[in-house]
Amino acid sequence: MHDVILRVEDLRTHYLDKNTVVKAVDGVSFELRRGTTLGIVGESGCGKTTVGLSLLDIVPYPGRIVGGRIFYDGDEVTAMSSEKLRRLRGREISMIFQDPVAGLNPVLPIGLQVEEAITTHLSLPKKEARRMTLDVLRHLGLPDPERLVQQYPFHLSGGMCQRVMIAIATVLSPKVIIADEPTSSLDVTIQAAILAELNRLKREREVSIILITHDLGVVAQMADEVAVMYAGRIVESGQVGELFRRPRHPYTWALLSALPRLDGSQGPLRSIKGSPPDLGELPPECAFLPRCHKAVNACRQEPWPPLEELSPGHWAACFNPVYQEPGED
Repeated sequence: MHDVILRVEDLRTHYLDKNTVVKAVDGVSFELRRGTTLGIVGESGCGKTTVGLSLLDIVPYPGRIVGGRIFYDGDEVTAMSSEKLRRLRGREISMIFQDPVAGLNPVLPIGLQVEEAITTHLSLPKKEARRMTLDVLRHLGLPDPERLVQQYPFHLSGGMCQRVMIAIATVLSPKVIIADEPTSSLDVTIQAAILAELNRLKREREVSIILITHDLGVVAQMADEVAVMYAGRIVESGQVGELFRRPRHPYTWALLSALPRLDGSQGPLRSIKGSPPDLGELPPECAFLPRCHKAVNACRQEPWPPLEELSPGHWAACFNPVYQEPGED
């Protein structure tokens, strides 16, 4: 049994302005076990990225963590001083951001950007930092690292920029990597290479990974466990194989029913009617109610139901769970 390296308890991260409170993350709890991958999935705007930013306390203004606790290897991150947080970021927990080009400084050479990640945490001579930089770039399969370190981000393709971002995130061998849509802007060949690299890191260094994505195929390939988010909350979680075979929340069922099947037995693809709710104006009832085909009276009369363990390790927050396979009527 893998022990827990990261634990999140009732995390609440809101974006506050004069007139509105946007509840981007509103009571999220989960555990990440050492050497495993947790996939966090959901539509755009469900709060996935804000969860990742909250783990490092780098939520942009006007967002801030307003409640809950985060524990890393037994230490409470949400109670750390600014100095301890600075040492944690990059050294113990790293993040690969969604847009690899925007994530790099356009006016600094690649080499200096990787070296900065090293020298921020380690007191090393410049020559040693450069050696580590060349080693990590070479290990990631980037051609001619000696030339690459002198180039700027605009000289590189999107796939190369993403590998540089992975180099920055992994050069100090962190124990946890948060990967926010790491393949969303890349073609399928480069996607496969990036995912293979993340799997190699997990296998060789026992890195724990939080994979934030909307791509259920990537989750099926990469993740050990999966948490499905909707309107700032986790509505279902469990082992990836069990959850994909027997989804219990109507939202998860609808997502999986919208995917094409390789055996062609599904017929026309299903769509999910409507759109996600405005996180600044959440209703006092189940937020999925207007789009749900399984709603009952309790869904209209009660707020969000709590997560309930419907089978060992499989949790869902629903008053009327689904008991049919994806795609069935």
